Amino acid sequence: MGDRPFDRDAGEPAVSVLILLLALLQQPAGFQPPRVKTGAQVLLEHRLSLLSGKRVGLITNHTGRLASGELLLDALVRSGITVTALFGPEHGIRGTSGAGETVADSLDRATGIPVYSLYGRIRKPVPAMLERVDVLVYDMQDVGARFYTYLSTLGLCMEAAAEKGIPFVVLDRPDPLGGDLVDGPVLPDSLRSFVGAFPIPVVYGLTAGELASMANGEGWLARGERAELTVVRMEGWTRSMRWEQTGLPWVPPSPNIRRPGTQFIYPATCYLEATNISEGRGTGEPFHIIGAPFLRVGELSRLIRGSHHDDIAVVDTVFTPGESKYRGVTCTGVHLEVVSEDSIRPVAAGLGILSALVRSCGDSLSVNRRGLARLLGDPDAIDLLRQGKRVGEIARRWEAPLRAFREKSAVYFAYPER
Repeated sequence: MGDRPFDRDAGEPAVSVLILLLALLQQPAGFQPPRVKTGAQVLLEHRLSLLSGKRVGLITNHTGRLASGELLLDALVRSGITVTALFGPEHGIRGTSGAGETVADSLDRATGIPVYSLYGRIRKPVPAMLERVDVLVYDMQDVGARFYTYLSTLGLCMEAAAEKGIPFVVLDRPDPLGGDLVDGPVLPDSLRSFVGAFPIPVVYGLTAGELASMANGEGWLARGERAELTVVRMEGWTRSMRWEQTGLPWVPPSPNIRRPGTQFIYPATCYLEATNISEGRGTGEPFHIIGAPFLRVGELSRLIRGSHHDDIAVVDTVFTPGESKYRGVTCTGVHLEVVSEDSIRPVAAGLGILSALVRSCGDSLSVNRRGLARLLGDPDAIDLLRQGKRVGEIARRWEAPLRAFREKSAVYFAYPER
């Protein structure tokens, strides 16, 4: 995510070497080329002229890979493109820094190219960083949730490019939640932060390229700046596609979003960052497992099943977090799994989970109201739940802004529905 104490994983792109190798190397027998070509692949095959003869600044990390597993950075250097500066988000260019750890400027060991950290004291490139840059290129895989910090990095880098008069290129990648799912409150300007850069719903149904185009077109960048934007589109992607249909390897965008499917539960349980309930960090199934030492798990399971019996499977569990809250302490809780990716409304489901916790935990549940408001985008939701308001009644308050957002965002769609 963004600012502490809620920045450890809503946008935490570090990944262990083991997880990455498994993601890239364990392909099924008879592996076929992906149905979808990312913008990075299209750039290398057809549009390198965008970068030829120019000094390139690359905003990327370990997720900026080709289907072969090669980093785009390495492929560009191998292709003779002059990369003069690298810009790393949370956890750095190659995903080696620890969770929530400030990233320092450095030299990339493999290429010797200067690396400027965008996750520390500086989060927006300053003019001195761009002195030897003719074009800025963005290539990172997000998870389709508003509070992932990649979106903030995207917007801040677009602003820096606009202010310097440098062209900005987005190499597009799939929205792992699909382009047909929109859910949650539209973020009010009063709650904008590094974990909420744009006035969009929690689940916004846009690729990075589409979101960049919308931010540019709607004047969302600071002072109404507009970047000289080029989006290198994917080939073969449609809005209704789920990740497994793309054929692309899953490179965990975060160490706690380890497998396809977690991106659908993540927008339902990430809000627990703002509570004294564990989100399952340091377990084998982070964000799928939630709990605490004081939970009455039977009652919690019954309440969650009662409101989400069709879209979320609930199993009682006992676990010991290996990090963060209750590290080394035995917790009771539940394991959550999305039953249908086509019918789930993750944010509404998350509100139902929060409602179940309010009802089952009572005063034992502690909530950081400001932190929850920044994540959810609804400053009144927790108070309404504690007053006994139903989830559906609260979620209906989001519907009119959501409809308006859907209509406005459709103008920026770059891909067909199917």
